[in-house]
Amino acid sequence: MLALNNIEVVYDGVILVLRGVSLFAEEGCITTLLGANGAGKTTTLKAISGLLRSERGEVTKGTIELDGERLDRLPPHDVVKRGVTQVFEGRRVFENLTVEENLVAGAHTRSDFARVREGIGRVYDVFPPLKERRQPERRLVEEIFGIVRRLREEQRLTVLLVEQNAALALDIADHGYVMENGRIVLEGPAATLRQNSDIKEFYLGLNEAGARKSYRDVKHYKRRKRWLS
Repeated sequence: MLALNNIEVVYDGVILVLRGVSLFAEEGCITTLLGANGAGKTTTLKAISGLLRSERGEVTKGTIELDGERLDRLPPHDVVKRGVTQVFEGRRVFENLTVEENLVAGAHTRSDFARVREGIGRVYDVFPPLKERRQPERRLVEEIFGIVRRLREEQRLTVLLVEQNAALALDIADHGYVMENGRIVLEGPAATLRQNSDIKEFYLGLNEAGARKSYRDVKHYKRRKRWLS
């Protein structure tokens, strides 16, 4: 459904951030993108959503396609109209607005207010705590992931999940990618990645015997990851 084909992203015409990134999010599946801070995950999402130009970035090579249609040449509002929506991190809401006001702001591309109210009602049905509080949300990560899984099962929602909590992400995902220094270094079914010794040691903090490693050990391992050798 969503395909990134060997894309490169450059900022300010000279800073190469993504290099030859290929990623495929199959219809009705949850695909997760893992990686440490600075790996290029956010840039990947901005490339898909068409938000790079606002930060003087651009896709200089490769293509981004949705059902075979190019997205990388479209402005952000046209990407949204084609059904691709980026859900930002929790801190990106308008702090001075209520939950409902934030939902109304998120529906600014719709001109039919009746449909906006209908959509807000669906959000409250899916996230009951929001309806109860109607104040800046305090959702638990586990609850969010459970709801995402349910939406995938009930509505065949296609999800590209970017999350630093690898254990939770791989628990609900069907397929996963690992990004380092702007490139994809590992991919496979989520169940396979969960059993990968490198993933266990670096992202889950476990050694091969299943014991949790200390922060010092994990930090040392970061300098000798086998997939970068």
